[in-house]
Amino acid sequence: MLQTINLTMRYATKKLFENVNIKLDRNKRYGLIGANGAGKSTFLKILSGANEASGGEIVIESGLRLGVLGQDQYAFEELSLKDAVLIGNRRLYDAIKEKEQLYAEGDLSDESLNHRLGELEIICAEEDPMYEYEVVIEKILEDLGFEASKHNDFMKTITGGDKFKILLAQVLFPKPDILLLDEPTNNLDLHSIAWLEENLKRHDGTMIVISHDRHFLNAVCTHILDMDFHTIREFSGNYDDWYIASTLIVKQQEAQRNKKLKEKEELESFIARFSANASKAKQATSRQKQLEKLDIQSLEVSSRRDPSIVFKPKRSIGNEALECDGISKNYDGFCVLSDVSLKILPGDKIAIIGPNGVGKSTLCKILVEEIAPDKGEVKWGATVQKGYFPQNVSEEIKGKQTLYEWLFAFDKKIESSEIRNSLGRMLFSGEEQEKSIDALSGGEKHRMMLSRLMLEGGNFLVLDEPTNHLDLESIIALGEALYKFDGCVICVSHDRELIDAYANRIIELKPTQNGAEIFDFRGSYEEYLAFKG
Repeated sequence: MLQTINLTMRYATKKLFENVNIKLDRNKRYGLIGANGAGKSTFLKILSGANEASGGEIVIESGLRLGVLGQDQYAFEELSLKDAVLIGNRRLYDAIKEKEQLYAEGDLSDESLNHRLGELEIICAEEDPMYEYEVVIEKILEDLGFEASKHNDFMKTITGGDKFKILLAQVLFPKPDILLLDEPTNNLDLHSIAWLEENLKRHDGTMIVISHDRHFLNAVCTHILDMDFHTIREFSGNYDDWYIASTLIVKQQEAQRNKKLKEKEELESFIARFSANASKAKQATSRQKQLEKLDIQSLEVSSRRDPSIVFKPKRSIGNEALECDGISKNYDGFCVLSDVSLKILPGDKIAIIGPNGVGKSTLCKILVEEIAPDKGEVKWGATVQKGYFPQNVSEEIKGKQTLYEWLFAFDKKIESSEIRNSLGRMLFSGEEQEKSIDALSGGEKHRMMLSRLMLEGGNFLVLDEPTNHLDLESIIALGEALYKFDGCVICVSHDRELIDAYANRIIELKPTQNGAEIFDFRGSYEEYLAFKG
């Protein structure tokens, strides 16, 4: 369906990929993975025609429809939700709108107008043979959590997270033959992610998806495209299948590399000992030729680097951790939280889940005393030392300071080596530690916040969507760190692999007319799902 021939992308100082030759087949769903900065998003933009490659070509089978997930959530503010989905099929949208305008304003006795109406009717029949577009769009919107009474509301009236849902509906509605999705699970709640998984599994065509959600990749993908070594390698199976295969390949490469390095060392030693000895000169020359043939560089080390996240509390929590009594919060007359009471015990590691806009972030901000509740009280244990990871990290991490200076500013007593070590654990090497905070990408800012949490040594961590912008390796490392952490955790996340990794208690916030209602379940996420049926 789609093929790349020697596709190459280079910049003045960097090569992303070179001579990529892949063929995407019908009824195969590809997950595109790779380290941050490897060029995954650039590759998708080149396939979609948004960016131009440095070299090579793309061949798409004639007559196929290409669907690309939009990234501008604010591009359709003056359209209704229904129209914002309908415009995903631009030809159908234009025909319907022109037809509506002609019926409303035109002179139906005009022969040319009736001829045009006939042409528009043919377009509508070609694009929507069963005349079911309205029913299909309404079903999609309802599945994504938009009530029927909201379908004619303008896009400008809904939240950023909900706008992203509409962009998803928009690209899926026309049922494109080739689907290109860059981070489709970002900003989606667990219910919406599950809906998306089921839709993509039924997709009739081919698809490439970039995602840092391991569970999503396992559920959806039939093949993995691994972007590494400046090329793309294809693996059959889902993410876990790729992980097993790639780990085996890495071990084989390490064994080959070690063998070649040992052989190189022996040859160099022989040449050094005997090159000055006339009787051994011939042998030394022969060994020199052998050495030159050893292609150690061909056994490249993967561009992936796993961060090392370790949260070590500076003190233990006593018998009391946290208690919330009757917390309520209103915004502009709208009740977000109403009479929320919770008791967090030492050792509790909680995942807070629920749909977007239900009040999860508001609850976190109240708990860490960033905002005050309208009613109720938050009581922290006397021995608790909080660590907070806010949802909008960009507001916290800004300025002209170097990475080292930014961390040092939070604790002037801390040893320089500890700061350097913390940055190194989060993959900021020597030179990178001296670059400006303002120059960081979204993912790098998230890693900086994790560096700060490690240095602070809190015994109670409150994390609000910490996995946004993190790559798979970082998310897995974070899950392991929270599991091993000897303290309390409250974490808002839609990443099921992360929740599975650490949570021993699930708190679900459910929207009601009188504010969020709490369902408190003691157990793992898997046990919670089993309980909910």
